[in-house]
Amino acid sequence: MTKMTLGTHPFLLGFDQLERLVERTAKSENGYPPYNIEHVQENAFRITLAVAGFRDDDLSITVENRQLVVRGKQTDDSADRVFLHRGIAARQFQRTFLLADGVDVAGASMEHGLLHIDLARAVPEQVVQTISISKT
Repeated sequence: MTKMTLGTHPFLLGFDQLERLVERTAKSENGYPPYNIEHVQENAFRITLAVAGFRDDDLSITVENRQLVVRGKQTDDSADRVFLHRGIAARQFQRTFLLADGVDVAGASMEHGLLHIDLARAVPEQVVQTISISKT
């Protein structure tokens, strides 16, 4: 008996890449920076990343092949400082989120060390298409 995967189920035509996308996204989890995903309205979402210590200029937000990519890189200005204890490291990160078709980035803002990225899903028109049957 063979195992039927999500991408090969006969009722899910055209979803063959979904399983690969889920696997790729699950492998990219590293835990930093921590984030929340909120459902703020029927067709609106908000991703909030905890980016304390980062300035606006240290962060970049791009959409590449339906993936939202958030990168952070701090400049290390500790050359002239003497630390007795260093528990806050200047570290870079890259966090990716897979966007569904029709979901777009509506904007981003920074407040109290939290980066908010707002997403909006476009509501598609309800289209009914009638297919005629030709005689052969």
